Amino acid sequence: MIRIENVTKVYKNGDIQLTALKGISLHVKPGEFVAVMGPSGCGKSTLMNLLGCLDSITSGKYILNGKDVSTLSGNELAYIRNKEIGFVFQSFNLLPRMTILENVELPMVYAGVPARERRARALEALAKVDLSDRIRHRPSEISGGQRQRVAIARAIVNNPSVILADEPTGNLDTKVTVEIMKIIQQLNDEGVTVLMVTHEPDVANYAKRIVRMKDGCIIDDYPVQNRTIL
Repeated sequence: MIRIENVTKVYKNGDIQLTALKGISLHVKPGEFVAVMGPSGCGKSTLMNLLGCLDSITSGKYILNGKDVSTLSGNELAYIRNKEIGFVFQSFNLLPRMTILENVELPMVYAGVPARERRARALEALAKVDLSDRIRHRPSEISGGQRQRVAIARAIVNNPSVILADEPTGNLDTKVTVEIMKIIQQLNDEGVTVLMVTHEPDVANYAKRIVRMKDGCIIDDYPVQNRTIL
C-alpha cells in the first residue's frame, strides 16, 4: 500500500536550509489504521503532505499502490490525489457558498463523473456519516462536528484506498470526537487504510498502530495495546 524508504525533505529559503525529514522509512499495509504522533515541528505534517502527493520528496523513494510517486507527472499526481487518497483536515476545508451535497460532489466534478452518478454517490456518502437530512444546508448552518462529517463524506466519495486525516478532531469537543472516531473506525473496518496525525493520546488509541516522530525522525513504531473500539 504505502512504502517510503530513506525519505528526506529539505526546504530551502535563500541560504537557509531546513531538513524536515531525515531519512525516514515507513511501511503501511492495506487495511491498517496508523496514528502518527509527535511534538510540533517534528515532521508529522510534512510526512502527511508527502504521502498525500501535495509535496515532493528531496531524496529517497515513495511507493503508493505499486507506483513510484517520484516518477509521476503533474497530471498523474492530480489523478492519484483525487482517486487514491481521501483527505480530512482539522479545518474541514469546505466551500462556504456550496451546499453540503455540492461540497461532497466536488471531487467527482474534478474526476469527470456524470451529474446523476455524482448525486447518487454523494448521497450514499452522506448517509454513511448520518447527514442525509442536511444536504441542502451550507457549512455555516451546521455544527463543527457535522462539518467534519461532511469532510469525511467528501474524502470517501471516490472510494479511495487510503484516508489521510490531519488532526481530524483537533477542533472538536470530547463527545463529537468520539462520534468522528467511530466513523473513521467503521471505514477502516470496511477495508479503508487510514493514516491519522494527532497529538492526543486518547485519539491515537483508536488506531491499531502508533508511529512516533521527533526532530524529523521516526523514533518508535508499535501496535496499540488495549485499543479503544467503538
